[in-house]
Amino acid sequence: MNDTTFAKAGILMLILVGLSLVSWEFYVRNKGFDLSYDDAGPLWTDKRKQVYESPDQSTVFIGSSRIKFDLDIQTWENITGDHAVQLACVGSTPLPILKNLADDKKFAGKLVIDVTEGLFFSGSPNNADRPLTNLSYYKDETPAQWASFQLNHLLESKLAFLDKDRLSLNAMLSETHIRNRPGVFEFPGFPPGFGHVKFNRQEYLTDKFITDTAQQNRVKGVWRFVKEMSKEPPASGAKLDSILLSVKTDVDKIKARGGLVIFVRTPSSGPFLQGELKGFPREKYWERILSTTQSTGIHFLDYPAISHFECPEFSHLTQSDAILFTREFIRILTEEKGWRFPQMARR
Repeated sequence: MNDTTFAKAGILMLILVGLSLVSWEFYVRNKGFDLSYDDAGPLWTDKRKQVYESPDQSTVFIGSSRIKFDLDIQTWENITGDHAVQLACVGSTPLPILKNLADDKKFAGKLVIDVTEGLFFSGSPNNADRPLTNLSYYKDETPAQWASFQLNHLLESKLAFLDKDRLSLNAMLSETHIRNRPGVFEFPGFPPGFGHVKFNRQEYLTDKFITDTAQQNRVKGVWRFVKEMSKEPPASGAKLDSILLSVKTDVDKIKARGGLVIFVRTPSSGPFLQGELKGFPREKYWERILSTTQSTGIHFLDYPAISHFECPEFSHLTQSDAILFTREFIRILTEEKGWRFPQMARR
């Protein structure tokens, strides 16, 4: 076989591979999939590096999944001119990240701490796994890992089929429901329309999820499963005092360097909200956070403009409601809590 034959075979191979990729991308887009980024250590690390921007130009957000869904970053940045640095981690307590920022003497910016009581006041090591893993990646990132992230970003920003959480072989196999053998444990999975991730780490519910009650009920089933499996009672007594003291110590460090700190309780609804209010009474948890840390806070139930939201699966806002929530959140921050954003002041 001569060189010309090899060249022709190579060209044909490239054409076939290219056509296959284009066809697969067209297929998944036609099925309603859009761009979604891998929300793992590399993406979180990219945002963690941004906390050193001028306090006049950025705000850092930590917490659990609700602030990731409920803060519409584009709305925030368009109105305030302020860069939103999203460091929240789904299904996790924000306390390891709070401690990391408190111990970082170079951080003296604005910080919004989202409070989801069942995670915030949890002593379970499982609820700290994701933030601790992200912090470990941030501290140990190598030049090769940084370069790999840059390349991945270039590809993920163009190709929807690279969504490994929904379109990898393992993800697709997980959607093939086969009855487990007796005694085999399986965590109920989230449906494809739940929790797509933008490059700025904002997470959102897809349009299909918002209109598909089957997908919504599936997530509600996940919440019920988690509640039934959880054996940990709400923190109280010495354990609660210890958590609050830790939070106070970290908040005091940030304030001492000139930083601003505010707590926010983002919306939930239905049985989820009723269970949270019963298990974590405001006077015992929310009010104690504010009094112990001598900080201000925004609880969604205190403001009619944001207290009425109905979350499709009881715990996260739709994209349209997230925009409304963000606008009102900014209004409360500026008109009632004394926060200032240079772009808004120049108007």
